[in-house]
Amino acid sequence: MRQVNLLNVTINNITMVELLENLRLGGVVFTPNVDHVMKLQKNQDFYTVYQEADYRVCDSKVLMYIASFLKTPIQEKISGSDLFPAFYNYYQHDENIKIFLLGAEANVVKMAQEKINSKVGRDIIVAAHSPSFGFEKNEYECKEIVNLINCSEATVLAIGVGAPKQEMWITKYRKQLKNVKIYLAIGATINFEAGNIKRSPKWMSEVGLEWLYRLLSEPKRLWKRYLLDAIPFMWLIVKQRFQLYENPWSAVKPSKVSKRPYLINNMKKM
Repeated sequence: MRQVNLLNVTINNITMVELLENLRLGGVVFTPNVDHVMKLQKNQDFYTVYQEADYRVCDSKVLMYIASFLKTPIQEKISGSDLFPAFYNYYQHDENIKIFLLGAEANVVKMAQEKINSKVGRDIIVAAHSPSFGFEKNEYECKEIVNLINCSEATVLAIGVGAPKQEMWITKYRKQLKNVKIYLAIGATINFEAGNIKRSPKWMSEVGLEWLYRLLSEPKRLWKRYLLDAIPFMWLIVKQRFQLYENPWSAVKPSKVSKRPYLINNMKKM
């Protein structure tokens, strides 16, 4: 599979259609953006978890511009908020695809469930759950969530609780999920699907200004993410361009677990 190295994350250089078709075999999908990339410079646990993903696809038009600057262009932006609706529409007639939606507030995630099922024409979202704030630190609540997912017989987990929580939760608990074969870390997508938060206009997304729209929409929550990381991010990119960048976690050994058997086993279950 074609790949692009951007700082210390390897991005799969594939199209949306290729990704959707490949997911027939199962897999874990993370969607790196600038925020993720900067977290990967500072958080070793997040970096280690990121290596476990089967697919890391470009969530950001900004990253696409950066990849071109580094002479390694990326074919297509595949954000979580684009991937998820593409996924449920692509598999709308596949009865083996049953999605558990995890994240957002209770009324929001239920609204998203109702709207998606109405669009698709069947109950493709078989269950939805809103975890409590800080749930990832509560082992008892996490076990309850695992039980809810297993009881739902979902084959897909779509989790939107923000990075790095969603990626780390998937990695920690996926072996306990009996039927799930596909894992999608989708960030704020549940809110977009419910309609309580609007996405940026299409033209802003296409030119790489979606971050500005979100910043203006939620300045108190997002200003640090978008403004404080901008200068150090660009400095790191310049260092990579001149082959001066060093991965802070270069001594971390990649997982010895082969992903191929995992995909084959998932294929047999479907």
